[in-house]
Amino acid sequence: MSLRNALLGLLVFRPGSGYDLLKMFDTSLGYVWPAKQSQIYGELTKLDATGLIKVTEEGPRGRKQYSLTPEGHTETLRWLSETRESRPLRNPMLLQTFFLGLLPREEAAQRLLDHAQASAKEHDTLVALRDTEEWDKDMLTVCGRLVLEHGIRQRVLEQEWAHWAAEQLRAGHIKGPGTAGTDTAGADTTGPGVADSNDQAHSGR
Repeated sequence: MSLRNALLGLLVFRPGSGYDLLKMFDTSLGYVWPAKQSQIYGELTKLDATGLIKVTEEGPRGRKQYSLTPEGHTETLRWLSETRESRPLRNPMLLQTFFLGLLPREEAAQRLLDHAQASAKEHDTLVALRDTEEWDKDMLTVCGRLVLEHGIRQRVLEQEWAHWAAEQLRAGHIKGPGTAGTDTAGADTTGPGVADSNDQAHSGR
């Protein structure tokens, strides 16, 4: 998916200005595909230049309202029917989790608990949005509700995982690399410590 596809998709349902589209990102799409104002306006200019959208109305202070062209509609349907988006593989938080063994055990566990707390706040924000919006106005809002529910459930999963992971670190007995006598959450980088750590991970201890 790209910002280009998101903007074309929104314009399928109704014409809109850059400001209108920015509001849609702030209240819905931004939770799955965040975009800044400069990115949205820049992409709209590119789409206009390629003929996938067109300016149908101009107002004060340079306001432009955009509509989808037939070519833009065709491109949106092609993207939906022909493109199989792969799941994102990069996750900065999980990358850091992989190396939390380099920190003192309690500090490492706290990092995970901080993630649980952040997920809880995000969950509450999404639930509040769910409970204050109307989700049956059109197919855009109906499908938006589906996306929102994924975000809500994902935050619940992340909280459960982070609390579990913190307990795993606190219950471990493996020394970290180069820490001779210092209790950390990780495993030695050489020797049997690596195998012991892997065995614990697979056994759920």
